Amino acid sequence: MPVSRRRFLLAAVVPMLTLGASGVLSVASGQQTAAEATQGKDPAALLPASTTSGTVVQIVAHPDDDLFFMNPDLSRSLLAGLTVTTAYLTSGEADGRNEANGGQAKDPKQPADRARYAEARQNGIRSAYAQMATGDRTSAWKRTVIPTAGGGQAELDVLVARPQVNLVWLQLREARNPAAENPDSLRGLWNGEIPALGSQLTTGTPVKQPFSYTKDQLVQSISGILERYRPTTIRMQDPTPNRYPDTGKYTDHQDHMYGARFVQAATAAYAERVADRPRFSVQNYLGYHNGSLPHALDPQTAETKTGFLRTYAWQDHADYCGSPDGCGDRKVAGSPTGRNWAQSLRYARADNSSWLTEGTPGRLWAFAALDGRMAVWNRDRSGTWSGPALLPGPGIDSGATTARLPDGRVAVLATRTVIGTRAADYRREVVYAVQSTPDGPFGPWQSLGTPEPGDEPGTSAISAPAAAVDRAGRLTVYVRDTGRTLRARVQQPSGAFTDWQKLGGEDLQSDPVALVDSAGRRHVYATTTKSVLAWTQPAPDAPLAGPYPTGLPATTVPLTAAREGAGVRLYFRRPDSGVVRSALVTAGPGAPQVSSVSESGGRAGYGAVAAAGRLLTGRAETGTVSTTTLGGPPAWTESRMLFTGAPSAALDATGTPTTAALGLDAHLHTATPHPTTPTWHPAVAPAPAT
Repeated sequence: MPVSRRRFLLAAVVPMLTLGASGVLSVASGQQTAAEATQGKDPAALLPASTTSGTVVQIVAHPDDDLFFMNPDLSRSLLAGLTVTTAYLTSGEADGRNEANGGQAKDPKQPADRARYAEARQNGIRSAYAQMATGDRTSAWKRTVIPTAGGGQAELDVLVARPQVNLVWLQLREARNPAAENPDSLRGLWNGEIPALGSQLTTGTPVKQPFSYTKDQLVQSISGILERYRPTTIRMQDPTPNRYPDTGKYTDHQDHMYGARFVQAATAAYAERVADRPRFSVQNYLGYHNGSLPHALDPQTAETKTGFLRTYAWQDHADYCGSPDGCGDRKVAGSPTGRNWAQSLRYARADNSSWLTEGTPGRLWAFAALDGRMAVWNRDRSGTWSGPALLPGPGIDSGATTARLPDGRVAVLATRTVIGTRAADYRREVVYAVQSTPDGPFGPWQSLGTPEPGDEPGTSAISAPAAAVDRAGRLTVYVRDTGRTLRARVQQPSGAFTDWQKLGGEDLQSDPVALVDSAGRRHVYATTTKSVLAWTQPAPDAPLAGPYPTGLPATTVPLTAAREGAGVRLYFRRPDSGVVRSALVTAGPGAPQVSSVSESGGRAGYGAVAAAGRLLTGRAETGTVSTTTLGGPPAWTESRMLFTGAPSAALDATGTPTTAALGLDAHLHTATPHPTTPTWHPAVAPAPAT
């Protein structure tokens, strides 16, 4: 990474320390000073400004999954100075040939040696992390051995210059093929085809004794890593990636999918078993399917990301690491962007912005999955937040959707993963909970099931739900099914729901978004790889019609909808740019009317945006939660806080916007109105240190 670029990113993420007139260091983070903040009546003014904090643990199947699919989130967490640990489940030994065979590099045929190739991949990862964290790919590591909770051993690498950066290598055997069935794999272990999966040690590892893990032992080993590092943010791959309809093959590497399922099981065990720990959120990342979608990153961010992959790939072939096995993964050297992967980052879950809503006038409710349960925060009419309270019931996936009933009660919807004791028990279902009275407690989770016949046909790859409420207070719940079409269940006057209805569409990529316009007409939208499809009501009591083509351009997938006038404004990002675009859609007889596209905010950024009034909130170029206004200057006003998932926003009864984000510290942070720029604070005062 060029020094100037690195300094720019570091300055954008880490608060600047300046010396005041009193000689005391203060934080210059674009926020109000303490004296300014205490003026006025807003309770949030007494809270400290939000900055990046927390502990991150990433668990991936192979060396390079983090670089391809979790960056730039990874590099920005390192630059922010967070404690970051990445655990690799397998050695990624493949066929054992460390040779380039692509457009940018080509090597003579190499002999197959899986232990040596796995060591070279480790060397490449250490170099890339050293470069991301210190700017020097040769920065030294200390390699040691730690016992695992599953009865084996793992290699622990600590970056000497930044000891809070750790790598943990479990060194299990990989599947050695993205899709072909191989019992000696994570897939075979999960499905009970083998009693235990053996290790694949590298040539240079300090772990000398081979071992194997049963399914339970691997879950225990991963859970033990979580207990060791006590994360507030857990990053993992996608456990439900889907299958290709023509071949039936997974859309992602089988190790990615089944590795993520092991992490799911371990995370649930950790949450249940370890009481004395911080709360944590989970972020899932899309894998190979990124290559089939428009680029989500701007060219400069993609090039920086690719630079770290070039280091991992040992593209310059210089002997700088001193290892006879090689300094990186030459298989990647021929194409360091992979199969169109390096130009994107996408969240497989929690990339919708409808998790903050008003209940009764003046009261706001926010929701996020913490510890595998739904966390609830509430802001009273004085502006004071409380929470989080965790609703009973485990297995709640990241991502929440809200709906407001006519009497001011709030419904929260999510998906829930049921792991079970057998592989065949695994399933994902739609659930919802509703307040028993306005401002009152939430009732129990109720299941709407799934439109899928089981896990095997489509890997349970349903979307997060969207919901709309009619004038009688009845819910309609929408999901994208594994066939990438729209499905719905409609609540009847009795309170029961219909079976899953087929609403058509094809190639749906995003979570659907649903909204009722000012005339009472329902709108539902979902992105495809090339455009956006619409379903609308011509009148409030008419059947939902569609899908209609909107003629909108391609997006980076996430979609947000907000009421505006007589219609609904859609927000999405421009591919290869990150600039936020929007268009106003108006329903009526026949196809909806779609306005021309306008643009807002600065360049770069990725993921869903939140909209409330004329205030937009999203992830800017540096990854921080940032705001802009419709019709304002084409730039983001950035905070000093990295966050997870998507932001959310809501207007209260007075028309005042509030925007919120879940920090990497697993705390809710909100922005309060300010004459020039929103000021971000923890919603609830942090507990005093003990």
